[in-house]
Amino acid sequence: MRAIRLASAVLLGAGALTSCVPAADAAIRTDFGFNLLPSTVRAGGEVTVHVTRNRACRGEATVDSPAFAPVTIPPDESWTKVVVDWDAKPGAVYEVEFECDGSIGIARLTIAGGRSAHHPAHHPTRHPHKGVHAGEGGTLAGFDLKEVGLGAALIAGSLGVAYHFSRRRAEGDAG
Repeated sequence: MRAIRLASAVLLGAGALTSCVPAADAAIRTDFGFNLLPSTVRAGGEVTVHVTRNRACRGEATVDSPAFAPVTIPPDESWTKVVVDWDAKPGAVYEVEFECDGSIGIARLTIAGGRSAHHPAHHPTRHPHKGVHAGEGGTLAGFDLKEVGLGAALIAGSLGVAYHFSRRRAEGDAG
C-alpha cells in the first residue's frame, strides 16, 4: 500500500511540474541545437545566435528574423552576433528561424521596452537620474513573478493534496 501512495504522490508532483512550463517559451526542436543569448533585448541591442554543430548541422547555418538582418554562420563556426533593428517594437515577440542542412528550428526573441544603451551617434545622450538598469541575467531571465508564483502555488497545492490523501488513507488503514 505504501508503494501505491508513493507512486501516486510522485505522479501528481510530476504532473504539476510539467504543467508549470510556460508555453510561450517553447521552441520548435530540430535535430541540431540552437539558441539566442539573451532572449530578451532592447531595440538596437546585440544578440548572440548559436547553433550546436553535430551530424545534423555540419554546413552553413542561416539565421533570419523580422527583428534583424539575416546572418550566416560558416561551417567552421557555431555563433555570431546580430544587432536588433532600431524600429523593433517594444513588447513584441519575434520568431527567429535557424536553418541548417535542411532542418529548421524556431526560437522567440522578445523586445524589451526602451532603447539599448548602444545607440547611434545621432541620438542625444541621456544621463539617467536613477540607478542603472543592469539587465535581466541569471537563471530567472525571461520569467516574470506571476509565472514563478503560479508554478510554486501549483507545486505546493499538489504536494498538499498528495499529503492529504496519504494521511486519509493511513487513517482508514489504522481503523
